[in-house]
Amino acid sequence: MKRKSEGRSSSAAESPCSPCCLSTSPVVKKIRSSTQQDPRRRGPQVDLYLDITDRLRFAILNSRPKSASNVHYFSVDNELEYENFSEDFGPLNLAMVYRYCCKINKKLKSITMLRKKIVHFTGSDQRKQANAAFLVGCYMVIYLGRTPEEAYRILIFGDTSYIPFRDAAYGSCNFYITLLDCFHAVKKKAENGDLNWIIPDRFIAFCGPHSRTRLESGYPQHSPETYIQYFKNHNVTTIIRLNKRMYDAKRFMDAGFDHHDLFFVDGSTPTDAIVKKFLDICENAEGAIAVHCKAGLGRTGTLIACYIMKHFRMTAAETIAWVRICRPGLVIGPQQQFLVMKQTSLWLEGDYFRQKLKGQENGQHRAAFSKLLSGVDDISINGVENQDQQEPEPYSLDDSINGGTQGDRLRALKSRRQPKTNAIPLTCPLAVLTSALCSIVIWWIVCDYILPILLFCLDGFRT
Repeated sequence: MKRKSEGRSSSAAESPCSPCCLSTSPVVKKIRSSTQQDPRRRGPQVDLYLDITDRLRFAILNSRPKSASNVHYFSVDNELEYENFSEDFGPLNLAMVYRYCCKINKKLKSITMLRKKIVHFTGSDQRKQANAAFLVGCYMVIYLGRTPEEAYRILIFGDTSYIPFRDAAYGSCNFYITLLDCFHAVKKKAENGDLNWIIPDRFIAFCGPHSRTRLESGYPQHSPETYIQYFKNHNVTTIIRLNKRMYDAKRFMDAGFDHHDLFFVDGSTPTDAIVKKFLDICENAEGAIAVHCKAGLGRTGTLIACYIMKHFRMTAAETIAWVRICRPGLVIGPQQQFLVMKQTSLWLEGDYFRQKLKGQENGQHRAAFSKLLSGVDDISINGVENQDQQEPEPYSLDDSINGGTQGDRLRALKSRRQPKTNAIPLTCPLAVLTSALCSIVIWWIVCDYILPILLFCLDGFRT
């Protein structure tokens, strides 16, 4: 690849997407002066063009370009936006990746654009640049068959760089996820990807149910009965609760689900005993497992990530990237370093598990394999009574009584988004009222002024 720099005169004489430019240089940079002080914006600012295919380009521009007869520009910066909890800004979730890929394919196949170059451009905000590059990279990995490294090399050609993604906690961050981590995660799991499921047909992460359906600080709280039919339709057989009791487990158990309690403090990391118990439950569950804590983010993501690292041998960074793509906000603060420390041991446990599983006779059920291994596998808890079978005191409202926890703050942040969607229908009555008033005024003008004049004219013609 070569990089070509152009001044203002050359850029005005030749479009960055003209055929000669595409054939001789996969990357075009045009230097522009800038005094922008925003730390999230690139400086010194440049116009950057990167070739993805012979017709598709990715560009980072400082001003909005105009489409021409041979080039079509488009941006998704304000269409596919990440809804942050605090200082987090991405990556975008799988639903947005799917919408983006559909948009690209539709433009490339459009009859009206067959002779045009398609340029996806983003602005100077580095957070939006990272998310835009993430979408382009996912398209290359999923649809163009590029390896994560190939997609990443194209996006960082020259001196191009992108800020890494961080967790949804407050304050400074000491663990980051790069674009390459995201591409590796998508490459390993894209064939099973879905917005609501972390591992399709195996794990679903969700916000903890409440004792009754209600609206709390603008955020809807759902009772267990709200989820029962959906879980049955999708072969969910096991519920794992990681927070203190907000509902009576019998409401799930009476509906035929297995229910387990593995409580640990909000925002903290699980003990080795909890991790082992969680893995043992999941490896013996016949159907899918629904896991929740209070907000369904920190504790939930951490334990599901442990399962993914053990059974799919993904790195901690790749795993965190994947679970956040599936459900933004998963794994927070010290839970990130915890997964890094557990990576090697979980890989070894997974290798041993698969080795034992491979040695079993054909035709046996996978759940039977796991139960057989539990007697000899030192990573499983054996002979310990399932303590969550004995329901403790009636459910408590947990931390909501004694001040806010991390889960409370995250749910409160979600509730602030509600007016964005709910504000739109409120304008409907006003629009109807305005339309009705306009109709009355127009009818009054017609009847009192225009109609008499028309009748007078008709009488004149008749005379």
